[in-house]
Amino acid sequence: MKVLVINCGSSSLKYQLIDSDTEDVLAKGLCERIGIDGRLVYQKAGCDKEITEAPMPTHKEAIQMVLDALTNEKTGAIKSLDEVDAIGHRVVHGGEKFASSALVTDEMIKAVEECSELAPLHNPANLIGIRVCSELMPGVPQVGVFDTAFHQTMPPKAYLYGLPIKYYKDYKVRRYGFHGTSHSYVSKRAVEFLGLDPANSKVIVCHLGNGSSISAVVNGKCIDTTMGLTPLEGLVMGTRSGNIDPAIMEYVAKKENLDLQGIMNVLNKKSGLLGMSGGVSSDMRDLEAAAEGDNKDARNALDVLAYDVLKFVGGYVAAMNGVDAIVFTAGIGENDGKVRAAVVKNLGYLGVTLDKEANKKRGEEVVISTPDSKVKVAVIPTNEELAICRDTVALVKK
Repeated sequence: MKVLVINCGSSSLKYQLIDSDTEDVLAKGLCERIGIDGRLVYQKAGCDKEITEAPMPTHKEAIQMVLDALTNEKTGAIKSLDEVDAIGHRVVHGGEKFASSALVTDEMIKAVEECSELAPLHNPANLIGIRVCSELMPGVPQVGVFDTAFHQTMPPKAYLYGLPIKYYKDYKVRRYGFHGTSHSYVSKRAVEFLGLDPANSKVIVCHLGNGSSISAVVNGKCIDTTMGLTPLEGLVMGTRSGNIDPAIMEYVAKKENLDLQGIMNVLNKKSGLLGMSGGVSSDMRDLEAAAEGDNKDARNALDVLAYDVLKFVGGYVAAMNGVDAIVFTAGIGENDGKVRAAVVKNLGYLGVTLDKEANKKRGEEVVISTPDSKVKVAVIPTNEELAICRDTVALVKK
C-alpha cells in the first residue's frame, strides 16, 4: 500500500508518501506560511529538494500543491492519485475518547471536535487536513492517529491531579500526555533493537527536543508520562517552563501587570531554555556555545535540563520497580551527546557506564552504555510518520 501521511499545523503542513510494504519513503516535504504567502518544499526519494513559492491562502491550496507535486510528470513519486491507498493524519488530542488510532468517520470527526478545547491550536488544524483530503481525494480511506492515545493506559494514580475531583468529572481535567506516537514507536523499537522480552520489559523513553517529554513503559504500555493536560507540564523545554510552583505567576503577574493571556505567553513562549539563558536561544547548539564562552545563565539552563531528565528517570525507575532500558530520541536526544552524557554520569546507581565513543554518534540507532552495564542505554531516532503509516495500514486492512 501507498500511504500519504499528513501532519497539519495552524500555518504549516508536513507530509510523507510511504510504501507500507517496504516502509520506504517515496517523497516528503512541507508547506510553510499557509495563509501568509506560501512555500512548498518537495523531495522525491533520491532527488534534490524542490522549493516552490506560491500563494497558499488555506490548507486546501497547500494540500492541492502537495498532490500536484506528487503526481508531477517529471519528478512525481506516483503517476496518479489513484495510487494512494490511504491517508494517515496526526491528530494532537483525542481526550479520553480515543485510546488508539481510528478510521475517519462523521462520528470520529465530531468526537475530535469535542476535544478541540483541550488543544485549540492543533485539533482544528488537524481537522482541516482531514476535511480537505476528503474533498480532494473522495473515497480514499483516512485514519486519525492521536498524540494522546498511547498514554491512555495510564492508571488514575498517574493521570489524576490534586485538584477538586469535579474538575475531572465535569471538565476532564487530567494528565493526557503528548508525543504519544513517538513514545509508542521508540519504546517498541527499543524492545526489538535491544533484544528485550516484549511481555516482560520496562523502558523509559526520553523524547528531548524543543518540546520534551519522558514516558515509563511496562510491557509495551505507558504507565506514566511527564506532559499533562497540555504540553506545558513536565521538563523544562525550548520556550516552555515545564513544572513550576503555580503561585509564582500570581506573584509575577502583580509585579509585571500581566493578565491571564500574558501569563500563558510567558510560560509557553518566553520561558524554558530561552528564558533561563537570558534570551540567548532555545537552540542547544547556541546554548552550548554560550556556555563554553562562560555564559553562566546558558550553563545553568543546560544543567537544569539534564537535572530535570534525571529526576523524572529516577522517579520512573521507582514507579516501575526497576528498568531494563533508557532510550533517548528526538532532536536533542538523538544528536546531543553532551546532554546524554550529563544524564548518564548520574546513573551509576543503576549500574550504568557511558560508552564515550558510541555516545559521539548522532542520529542513528546505537547503544551508548558499556556492555557490562546492568541497564542498557540507547539512542533510537523517532519516526512518527512511519508509526502513523503502520497504524493507518492496520486499520484500513481490517
